[in-house]
Amino acid sequence: MTIDYRSDTFTRPTPGMLEAMYNAETGDDVFGEDPSVNRLEAMMADFFGKAAALYCPSGTMSNQVGIKVHTLPGDEVICSQLAHVYIYEGGGIAFNAGAQVRPITGERGMITAAEVAAAINPDDVHKARTSLVCLENTANRGGGCCYDWDEVLRIKAVCQEHNLKLHLDGARLFNALIATKQDPKAYGNVFDSISVCLNKGMGCPMGSVLIGSESFIREATRVRKKLGGGLRQAGYMAATGIYAMENHLQRLEEDHLHAKQIAHALLEKSFTGHMLPVETNILIFEVTGDWTPVSFAEYLLREGIKVMPISTNQVRMVTHLDITPEMVERTCQVIAAMN
Repeated sequence: MTIDYRSDTFTRPTPGMLEAMYNAETGDDVFGEDPSVNRLEAMMADFFGKAAALYCPSGTMSNQVGIKVHTLPGDEVICSQLAHVYIYEGGGIAFNAGAQVRPITGERGMITAAEVAAAINPDDVHKARTSLVCLENTANRGGGCCYDWDEVLRIKAVCQEHNLKLHLDGARLFNALIATKQDPKAYGNVFDSISVCLNKGMGCPMGSVLIGSESFIREATRVRKKLGGGLRQAGYMAATGIYAMENHLQRLEEDHLHAKQIAHALLEKSFTGHMLPVETNILIFEVTGDWTPVSFAEYLLREGIKVMPISTNQVRMVTHLDITPEMVERTCQVIAAMN
């Protein structure tokens, strides 16, 4: 048995999800005639209290489409220096939107309203036009941490004062909603656009959804087509998103519990250094002494457990749908036996 904590992208469809795929109604989504895609988009728009939504193959595409619609070439985008849109999307902001990034140091991948305000360029022809702020919730490189809602509202106020759009990379937003008990419609009210992934904790094989106003999604559809994201019988995949929304949302609590159980086992060991607060399903921690992230990962691999070294002193572990209580117990036993 292999236990894979490298990412929540390693999940495989459950039997119920496979059945939903098999029975999916399909059509040509480029013609707007795929019933399952249309149903998923309507479901997601309603869930967040927005007017419309657009199904995309990946979270990178939904983020990049959203950024492209909100900006003009030569504009500047404000985000954390640890933001996925900045460091993990292949330079897509420059390549797709022709915009540049103003990265903010922030803390654990999160930024504040004061930092956003200080990063906005003046109305000066020598400066790039600041047009968009991107937040990420949960913040991946921050150990799956969740934004304080009052800070989000303060950032929104800064954006309104300076006529900036506000986009949310919500790749793991469902984890944040479950952890904080927040109202998804509050997010729809604050953010101009939201990208949510179905292919992480929700367990789908592919797919993300971009959510916004009718006019925004109309333009986003044109951009998606230009990026090669116009799909035909996409309903087989969209059906997995519908199934996940109906069956997998509340079970994210189990992933969060599993992460805390592993964190407790790690913190009992003298070789565990600083660990970022475990708020959802991601653990990021330092290993010290005779251990390096690579040697730590190699040791666990010999025990059938896969983890990911992410820096010279840090390891990342992510719990997800395919991680069972028995696997967590086995993992904690292996960690307890390490010196």
